[in-house]
Amino acid sequence: METKTSREVLECLNGIFQAEMGGIVRYLHYSFMIMGHNRIPIQKWFRDQATESMGHAILIGEKITSLGGHPPVVASKVEETNIHGVNQILTESLKFEEETLAMYKNLVRLAGDDIAIDELAREMVRRETEHTEEVKKMLRSV
Repeated sequence: METKTSREVLECLNGIFQAEMGGIVRYLHYSFMIMGHNRIPIQKWFRDQATESMGHAILIGEKITSLGGHPPVVASKVEETNIHGVNQILTESLKFEEETLAMYKNLVRLAGDDIAIDELAREMVRRETEHTEEVKKMLRSV
């Protein structure tokens, strides 16, 4: 029988899965919209982020099915501001990364005695923290 905690874990994992799927869409879109003389390295960085989001979605989707759940077939909503300057896109990226980080931190809280979920969540908190730090550095003026 499913406990309240396991339901909460599955709900959290489903939300994370949707966010990571949304990250794929978000970062691919950003990679298409980058223009200017710095396009190539920035475009590559966004494509790498999309690939990483896909890896995260696969990891989370496998965990959902391992726990008897069913990964959602929809991604989280990705807002389109139609403002595609690098600073604007990076600011939007930072917001997305911080929201996703909060979801992984919530998963840490929900993990309880499940060491596998706890370690998965903590590793993802570390990775997402590194992402937010990197984007903050990219936004910083010298």
